[in-house]
Amino acid sequence: MAATIERRSFLKASAAFAAGAAAGFSCIEIANAGPITVPTVDKLSLRVLIDSAHDQFLKSSTVQGVLHQPPGNGRGQDYRRVLHNQWGLSLFAETQRGDEARTIFLDFGYSPEALINNIEILKVDPTKVNALIVSHGHHDHYGGLTGFLDRYRQDLAADVKLYAGGEDNFCHRVSPTAVKGQFTDFGQLDRRELAARQITTVLCETPTVVADHAFTTGQIKRSSIERILPNTFVERGIKDGLGCDASHYSAAELAGQILPDEHVHEHATCFNIKDKGLVVISSCGHVGIVNSVRQAQEVSGVEKVHAIVGGFHLGPAPKDYLTQIVAEIGKLKPDVVIPMHCSGLNFALEAQAQMPANVIVPTTGSRLTFGA
Repeated sequence: MAATIERRSFLKASAAFAAGAAAGFSCIEIANAGPITVPTVDKLSLRVLIDSAHDQFLKSSTVQGVLHQPPGNGRGQDYRRVLHNQWGLSLFAETQRGDEARTIFLDFGYSPEALINNIEILKVDPTKVNALIVSHGHHDHYGGLTGFLDRYRQDLAADVKLYAGGEDNFCHRVSPTAVKGQFTDFGQLDRRELAARQITTVLCETPTVVADHAFTTGQIKRSSIERILPNTFVERGIKDGLGCDASHYSAAELAGQILPDEHVHEHATCFNIKDKGLVVISSCGHVGIVNSVRQAQEVSGVEKVHAIVGGFHLGPAPKDYLTQIVAEIGKLKPDVVIPMHCSGLNFALEAQAQMPANVIVPTTGSRLTFGA
């Protein structure tokens, strides 16, 4: 079974590359399918650039060795401005290993206006960015990307790359309405816009080291009790260079049918902190947060989980299912669990009930520090 999946992934990546070349794009690379050597870093700092809420009354705290510093009033030095919150997620990751520093930009929120506003207020430095990562093909994670590039591309390294989980990032997605069989548009990531801004996209369906300090999980195996909760539907195919290659899919998909999204392209971004263990960042966790962590453990060979961070897509979870999944997370023995975005208030409350000494609930503008 594993060999079949690996071969399907290889054919899928090859087809995607061929489709890109046929359409005149030189902006697609395929990540090396060989095993990776997982890097270790001394320190990781995560700045939450975009999340759904801001709480100016949060106090600094340290939980299981992880320092959480909220941004206070969220205005910086100008009372006329304030941090923008929106449905979506964006994280600015800075790492240190000895004298060596790296910066990785993970996801870009729903709109460039909010993202650029928060970058300016929080005074993060985009010129330091060594790599860009998009977790999956939902607008609330890539919506600010092209606007960010329009504002800062000239300040980034000429060879900076965008790491994406797979060709499906470029598929057209729609959201179901209250009327059965009817949908509203949810957009699609446009590779033509990336090419115009001289951004090379690396398709990482296999585990990939990023900027020498991080790694991605590659395609995440579905091995736990978790299930994909209802969300978007997907339409495959390429027209005038827009969309995703469908040549490796089923007849129904080739026919352009709109089908439930299985998120085969979603990947998690991970860091291995010296003497602490893994920090696993699941921006939305559609394929399951437990599955994501297990995948990180498998590809890295590191069992210890220091932190589970990000969106876990359990906001819409029924109570019994939520209780069960939080219990499964507890079995992973993380030092801290840090829910954001689509995790849901229900998740935060259940996690605090089951793991009262291990939960941090951050806010837009929070800084989280892992390691020395």
